[in-house]
Amino acid sequence: MKKILDFIIIFLLVFLIMNIWNSPEQKQVVNSSVILKTEKSDYTVPAWVKLNIDNKTDKDLKIDVCKDIKIKYIQADKTLDLPETFCKNNIVNIKSFEKKDIDYSGVYELFKEKGDYVVKYWDSTASFKIESKWTFTKLFVYLFYAPAYNLIIFLIDLFNWSLGWAIVTITILLRLLLLWPQHKMLKSQKRLQELQPKIKKIQEEYKTNPQLLGQKMMELYKTEKVNPMWSCWFMLIQMPILLVIYNVILNITDASNHYYLYSFLKDFDFSKINYYFFGIDLLWKGWLTWLILALIVWILQFIQIKLSNIANTKNNSWVVLEKKKWASDYNSMMPDPAVMQKFMLYWMPVMVAVFTYNFPAWLWLYWGITTLFMIIQQLVVNKKNK
Repeated sequence: MKKILDFIIIFLLVFLIMNIWNSPEQKQVVNSSVILKTEKSDYTVPAWVKLNIDNKTDKDLKIDVCKDIKIKYIQADKTLDLPETFCKNNIVNIKSFEKKDIDYSGVYELFKEKGDYVVKYWDSTASFKIESKWTFTKLFVYLFYAPAYNLIIFLIDLFNWSLGWAIVTITILLRLLLLWPQHKMLKSQKRLQELQPKIKKIQEEYKTNPQLLGQKMMELYKTEKVNPMWSCWFMLIQMPILLVIYNVILNITDASNHYYLYSFLKDFDFSKINYYFFGIDLLWKGWLTWLILALIVWILQFIQIKLSNIANTKNNSWVVLEKKKWASDYNSMMPDPAVMQKFMLYWMPVMVAVFTYNFPAWLWLYWGITTLFMIIQQLVVNKKNK
């Protein structure tokens, strides 16, 4: 398992370095008076192009986005025709030495063709390229992102435009989907607590031989049918799902995401989405919302962690390993389980609250429901354990 995790980490580092090394510089042509620059030099389909206009003149500019700015598709040698709905009243006023963005995400359908594009305003130009996504990215988008995006849009439509109830529903569906692996994880954790006397004995007996210690530990896990890596596997399963949902909701209003909508949802009206849930703006990042929701999630996580350690505190006093006076080198590299237990009980929920300070309110809704599910499952595991 360690080799697999090492391979994944190395692969991601190499991937990141290659992307940084090979990232092309943004192409732009500078005019003495006006500078045009696209947000990126390379886009992938669907492309939400954003153009930045920097007015370096001593006069204010009044630009008609459709009449004054021309976008040419080089491969077909044609100028793109912007729709009337986009052009209507689309006048941009840029003061002297001011910068402004023009967002073309609403007309992403014009940028479906791969190739080179040139944007021109009088004698100022900027260029960009549109390419297809990598095969791996395509698989990720069409296997995970697009289905999750359409599911959330469908649920919003089903619950009368409520984003809150859509998040509640998709969270419950995901917890039901992860019910079995999470149950296995909780059972594995409970069995590991019960095996602490045997683990302690092996650690004392083979403390001078790390290789043999590892071998004996693996034999113990195999004999007792316990997999200590279930927690890692569960995190590996859960984190990508959370990342997909986070990106979907983060970009829920981005017009270019219409590209991923299935045919039966093409007429969905994004302007009707209700982002409020019991008076809380789910997209808001405010200290009051954070304080209230953080306190609720902290309490729920405290209960869940308390339940997971109930066997330790009541029946298994041996979990707190005693350091013998004669064993000065005993477990010098291992943390005190009592300290670890207190850390998990009191500080882990606090760390979660602090870590998610900058996240929008909907994430607390997701996290709170998830923790409730874990509390219920922990109660079931504790009851079976008795």
